[in-house]
Amino acid sequence: MAGFLSTLRRLYLTIYNWTLFFGWVQVFYFCIKQLKESGHQQVYNAVERPLQFSQTAAVLEILHGLVGLVRSPVTATLPQIGSRLYVTWGILWSFPEVRNHILVTSLVVSWSITEIIRYAFYGMKETFGFAPSLLLWLRYSTFLLLYVTGISSEVGLIYLALPYMKESGKYSYRMPNKWNFSFDYFYAAILVLAIYAPGSPHMYSYMLVQRSKALSKSKKE
Repeated sequence: MAGFLSTLRRLYLTIYNWTLFFGWVQVFYFCIKQLKESGHQQVYNAVERPLQFSQTAAVLEILHGLVGLVRSPVTATLPQIGSRLYVTWGILWSFPEVRNHILVTSLVVSWSITEIIRYAFYGMKETFGFAPSLLLWLRYSTFLLLYVTGISSEVGLIYLALPYMKESGKYSYRMPNKWNFSFDYFYAAILVLAIYAPGSPHMYSYMLVQRSKALSKSKKE
């Protein structure tokens, strides 16, 4: 029974990782194609569907950690996926006014390259039981630059959307109402930006530690 469950787990994770790999390859391809054809203004329109699918499907990784399918701690997975989902749906999908900004391109490129490498790495490990040393190095090294460009793009797009949040009142719930409760999406976004300040250096430090462990382990092997 244990052997069957192990095989089932491996099959599931293989399918999951390769599906997301091809999803992010599609995002990257459409992004580069659009850049060549007409510039950055229409990048979001070109990548919207595969971006939404690939990023939303990553919610499963929180579940993977909770049920023990993978060893990644939920405390590290949750904030990263949560922030990306917020930008994907709470900013880009919700406020079309920011979609033609150059930061969308830097965001998409940063996310897609990172995820193509990450899902290829885990896809190889689940499929063949190992990953090439070059892929291992890329998995734990490209974030040194791409995490910075990705986070900067996320923060920049949230900031750019603030005036449109305030003007439209979208997703806000104001008093008086029967629940005697109010919520302002504009101030919630400011709170999110404030969380990025301590959260981003913490995550970067965490990834540096993981990089050191992974690369030192590969040298010993």
